[in-house]
Amino acid sequence: MRGYKKAVMEKYRNFPFISMVLVTANVMVYLLCALSGNRLYHAGDLSVYGVVAQREYGRLITSMFLHGDFGHIFNNMLILFFMGAMIEKEIGHIRYILFYFLSGIGANCLSLLVKIFNHDSAPSIGASGAVFGLDGVLLSLVLFSKHTIPRATPARVGFMIFYSLYSGLTGQNIDNAAHIGGLLVGFLAGTVMCIAGRRKRNQR
Repeated sequence: MRGYKKAVMEKYRNFPFISMVLVTANVMVYLLCALSGNRLYHAGDLSVYGVVAQREYGRLITSMFLHGDFGHIFNNMLILFFMGAMIEKEIGHIRYILFYFLSGIGANCLSLLVKIFNHDSAPSIGASGAVFGLDGVLLSLVLFSKHTIPRATPARVGFMIFYSLYSGLTGQNIDNAAHIGGLLVGFLAGTVMCIAGRRKRNQR
């Protein structure tokens, strides 16, 4: 009986249901946007006027679930599911979802600061800030965690991040500030987690 319970708990711990929920939620919102026109975009996008002037702070979160077209959501959700599932297995469901939203909110905060500095009124949407946060978490894991992640090495993760940032910097209509903000927040959060875990093991 104990062996059965242990097997069930292990299966539950390794199953990436948070990643699946996030992907499903993003796809459902995208379909709703397709049916409702621009209504949801106007109500939930990230803009200086909406967040700062109207104090609609919920836009820091709602904008993470809005995507402009099929290619936009497909790329984000593809990375979110496969990379997210790997990270969720390593750090657990609770920390995974906390780091995801923390990275997304941090990404949007830096995006707003850059918009204010540049007098940019253009709105932003997308989950890429949070996804870049997962990149940062993964980088901290391969650098500072004692666990080895299959096929994830510092060189490979570093190249993936460099290529993603380069693609954004050379593209058009890309919120690069959000990408950088999410990456930094995710890396810092992951580093703190690894250091805290190492200290806890040393105390034991």
